[in-house]
Amino acid sequence: MKTLNLAFIILFLGLSNSSIALAQNEHGHSETHAEQHEGHVGHEEQAAVHLSAAQIKAAGIVTTSLVLSTVNRDISAPGEIQLNAYASSRAVSRISAQIIERHAQLGDEVVKGQALVTLSSVAMAKAQGELLVATREWQRVRKLGRNVVSASRYTKAKVSNDQARSTVQAYGMSQQQLDTLLKGGKAVLADGRFQLLALQHGTVIHDDFILGELVEPGRMLFEISDESTLWVNARLTAEQALNVKPGADARIHFRHNVLQGKVIQRHHSLDETTRTIGARLEVQNPNDVLHPGLFVDVKISSNSLDKALPVPADAVLRSPDGDWMVFVEHESNKFEPQEVDVILTSNGITVIEGIKAGTRVVTHGAFFLQSELAKSGFEIHNH
Repeated sequence: MKTLNLAFIILFLGLSNSSIALAQNEHGHSETHAEQHEGHVGHEEQAAVHLSAAQIKAAGIVTTSLVLSTVNRDISAPGEIQLNAYASSRAVSRISAQIIERHAQLGDEVVKGQALVTLSSVAMAKAQGELLVATREWQRVRKLGRNVVSASRYTKAKVSNDQARSTVQAYGMSQQQLDTLLKGGKAVLADGRFQLLALQHGTVIHDDFILGELVEPGRMLFEISDESTLWVNARLTAEQALNVKPGADARIHFRHNVLQGKVIQRHHSLDETTRTIGARLEVQNPNDVLHPGLFVDVKISSNSLDKALPVPADAVLRSPDGDWMVFVEHESNKFEPQEVDVILTSNGITVIEGIKAGTRVVTHGAFFLQSELAKSGFEIHNH
């Protein structure tokens, strides 16, 4: 009986020691995880760069407190210079005719009413002759008066005269040429000759014809344009077009020239080839710098952003996981990365969100800090 009790005591003590050892192992394992967790937290806290005042000065690091501001948004787009169609005109032959004489040539400055070219036409000669006959008959009937001639003859003479006058004008004779023809009153003057006149002041930009050439109705002989004001056709993405309104100010960049312009129209259909939407700008052309066909860069002022946080574009970097980030100075000489959201970037300025106004952000030297952080082997996950 004593032997049995002794064995039971030994077995009980053994189990107790094993339980104690197991508890110690579990406790030790728990402490190990706790230590690892604390070590992980410490690792996150060390995702910062500590620099001395001398190092900060040498690296050119500058910090600035974020201030809520109003930011003007600029939209950049390619553009092409075009003629101002509202300041252009064409001299066109309305009937079949032969070119007899040229009075202006490419590059000439002309004024409204100036003769550009003399034409000769069989149809015009016939119309001129009929006008002379109709005019004489109308003058005779009108002189006799309504008391002498019948009402039908009076009316017929007036209508025939008016129609003959309208015909020669429709063929291309100006009022001055018509008056000269009627003042002379001679059949020899009905030779079919007439002149096309400039409809406006401007520069001759097209005159593709030769003397003696026969031209058909609708043939353009001269194109004249006032190039002091031109158009720019800017190609916008669908998203950009939403923020462009007529009346918006714009800047047109060509080589070393920056010219002021204004949006006057915006197209409402998407170009099927380029998948862009056109915006028409008007630009002043001092010193004849711009010419149709030139390609330019356009910057259009869009809607402003109120209460925005702008920083220099170089202050915002990509973290290893692809997010945007800036470096903030929470403590003196200690710089920590902080992820932010980028709203827009324009003219070297980036607007950010996800950070409070008043935070001191590194505005110069951020790339140096990112390089130093990478050397330390830290990963940036500061959400």
